[in-house]
Amino acid sequence: MNKNLIPMNPNLGLLIMRAMIGVVGAIHGGGKLFGAFGGDGLRAFAEVLKGMNVPVPMVSALLAGAAEFFGGIMIAVGLFPRLAAIPFAFTMFVAFFTAHHGKLIGKGSGEFALTLGAFAIGLFFTGPGRWSIGPVHGATPAPRTKA
Repeated sequence: MNKNLIPMNPNLGLLIMRAMIGVVGAIHGGGKLFGAFGGDGLRAFAEVLKGMNVPVPMVSALLAGAAEFFGGIMIAVGLFPRLAAIPFAFTMFVAFFTAHHGKLIGKGSGEFALTLGAFAIGLFFTGPGRWSIGPVHGATPAPRTKA
């Protein structure tokens, strides 16, 4: 059997994962910050956080939206993605435990937020791969493989 039937390419895999995490983050963060993509904007998001007794809701809304929007863009293109992954993951874990009450199954569950956070932490440890603008700025690329 041919072992090279499906070539291994960790850099392509990392690019696909980074792009998906980044796009989702940018869409959700854009909705929170600017009311883009059908979102309600910063004031409405701050009111939601206030209703959940999150401290300093306007500042928290701004930080969470920025972590998702700007962090998502940075992760997608590979500009300091390891650095961007930290606040992005933190925001996803906070969302999992506050907005979704730590639920994994059922209505209102937060498995999506938890998954995004876990992927961001994974990206922190793997680095962005070669197909990013990060290696130019000191990020560690994924090892090369023979394809």
